[in-house]
Amino acid sequence: MKEPEFRHIELGDVSSTNAECMTWARAGDAGRVWITAARQTGGRGRRGRIWISEPGNLYASLLLIDPAPWESMASLPLAVALGVHDAISALLPGDMDRLRIKWPNDLLIEGCKTAGILIETEQLKDGRRAVVIGCGVNIGHKPETGLYPATCLADQGSSATPQELFARLVVSMDGRLADWNQGRGLSGIRNAWISRAEGIGKPVTVNLPDRHIHGLFEEIDGEGRLMLLLANGERQAIAAGDVFFA
Repeated sequence: MKEPEFRHIELGDVSSTNAECMTWARAGDAGRVWITAARQTGGRGRRGRIWISEPGNLYASLLLIDPAPWESMASLPLAVALGVHDAISALLPGDMDRLRIKWPNDLLIEGCKTAGILIETEQLKDGRRAVVIGCGVNIGHKPETGLYPATCLADQGSSATPQELFARLVVSMDGRLADWNQGRGLSGIRNAWISRAEGIGKPVTVNLPDRHIHGLFEEIDGEGRLMLLLANGERQAIAAGDVFFA
């Protein structure tokens, strides 16, 4: 049975599109709905970091309900990153190889951050699991401060509007989620992710909440974890952290 088409709710100023999606989920929404906003007053990234949310950029979140068995969810970010990469690359002039995926959830153009992804989950009271995929893309504006240097599509020669990019994103995300197929298509998704990844085979520093780890970024495993080769020859799997390139 074919799943229903995605719906779209377009808003003006909101606290965050992720928060809006989760509110709809708690109210019983069936999911497969995109919420976009002109501006976020409380946009956030991973670990509660502030995400600059001025008008002119894309702020979009997708609500899914029970998209896959829980044991397959660890690989969902790989498919999501590819969906965002596909949408941006379609509107970015010049060499597409300059657009890279930075583990675990950023998109870089020539090493500068242009998009971030925040995936949040919640077990609902009725037993369903809500999954919200938040995508923020710098189109006309970029933050001047942050953990990494930033850029925006306008600075890279693109004339894309938030509406144009969102239209691309709906199609590309649908395609990549279908390819992922609740985790059953992980092998192809993983290979596509690796071919677009920044830093594989290079030395990196991974900042964890309690320490920093240095090593060689070997690969990602079947669960989407970063595999780090340490100086003593040991390999360590990292599920979450901030990666800095040497």
